Amino acid sequence: MRTFSAIAGSAIFLIAAPGAVAGLIPWLLSDRWGLPWSTVPGFVLAGGVLIVAAAAVLLHAFARFALEGLGTPAPVAPTEKLVIGGIYRHVRNPMYVAVLSIILGQALLFSSWTLVAYAVIGTAVMGSFVKLYEEPTLASRHGAEYETYRRNVPGWLPRLKPWRR
Repeated sequence: MRTFSAIAGSAIFLIAAPGAVAGLIPWLLSDRWGLPWSTVPGFVLAGGVLIVAAAAVLLHAFARFALEGLGTPAPVAPTEKLVIGGIYRHVRNPMYVAVLSIILGQALLFSSWTLVAYAVIGTAVMGSFVKLYEEPTLASRHGAEYETYRRNVPGWLPRLKPWRR
């Protein structure tokens, strides 16, 4: 896949998937939009920081897919190369971690238990997708390179020191 196609495809997928999961659905689930934000001390600041930081990680991860992997996160247009640079040296699933962090940031921002429950359900769905589809697919597509990466980089809780091949 050419770089421009990878960037365009990744941008479309960014809007469609994380945009819906971390934006549209929480907006529909939350009855707090337009109302005052959380009155719990520190929740608005913590939620805002979490959302901004997670959005930066999400954008970085999508850029790595397009520029390093020459593909998209969409299963219909996967990367040509295994993406293991940048944020992927700290955690194997930064997009999922970022999306869940954005949802939890909104839960803090609005003091919404509904969004906390949604994040828990999202964690189960994403975790199942990774175990049942992504990991076997990556193992068959990238073989020993992926197995080495998987053994050295945690899936969900980022390592502080970046992995070096």
